[in-house]
Amino acid sequence: MQQIFNFVIRNKTFLLFLLLFSIALALTIQSHSYHRSKFINSANGLTGGVYGTFNSIDQYFNLKDENTMLSEENKRLREQLFNSVNTSDSTYIDSSYSIGKFRVTTADVFKNSYSLTNNYLTLNKGRNDSIKEDFGVITSKGIIGIIDNTSSNYATALSILNKNSQINAKLKSSNHIGSLTWNGESPEFTQLVDVSTFAPVKVGDTIVTGGQSAIFPKGIGIGTIDSFETDISGDTYNIEVKLFNDMTNVGTVYIIENLDRTEIKALENRVNE
Repeated sequence: MQQIFNFVIRNKTFLLFLLLFSIALALTIQSHSYHRSKFINSANGLTGGVYGTFNSIDQYFNLKDENTMLSEENKRLREQLFNSVNTSDSTYIDSSYSIGKFRVTTADVFKNSYSLTNNYLTLNKGRNDSIKEDFGVITSKGIIGIIDNTSSNYATALSILNKNSQINAKLKSSNHIGSLTWNGESPEFTQLVDVSTFAPVKVGDTIVTGGQSAIFPKGIGIGTIDSFETDISGDTYNIEVKLFNDMTNVGTVYIIENLDRTEIKALENRVNE
């Protein structure tokens, strides 16, 4: 307490000045509308800047939660999109998004190889999340691969950058189909083979999934035609496809389950027998 008294005594002149200055400033602001508005605007600007800074910090630390919510929302929207594309019945999709033909699950990529001959991705969802073999894997840009193996909590996906990968694909502008493969060279390109020379092929055209399998819905993006040439036989095209996805940088993915897959497979097996 004595130190406080000593401080006041030592600085009494300066403190008196501050007191008188504050009183004069307050009287000026109260008696002049112009000064009052300027003061309020300045105070609002200061407090707004402080609140904005704290809000930015808070948003930064909440980015993970925001991304999770966005992924879940995208999952629901994709289910709605896939199911509406594959049926003309507007009542086919209900608000729970669980009765449609396709169900979507979000997952994160733990490991992604793209420089080998046979590349795989490891995902953080497995049998405990109802993930099984032959489920499709995509991103918001296009296809990534197909689930190959599962454990309780993880799954591996056969990348489209794998020489064993063969996916049904077609020209978006027509119904001419082919088989999407990879020649083991660039991670930016895959190859679409066995496309009839009757197809209207041109550089820049979009390639999408053909929908003639129980894995991917029809119309999911793959890439665009970079170049093409006629096969040795002269009956088909070999098409170089520039991928929509950057396969060297894959984070969140969507795993697609065709709920009719078991029925389709059983029917196909009976036909093959």
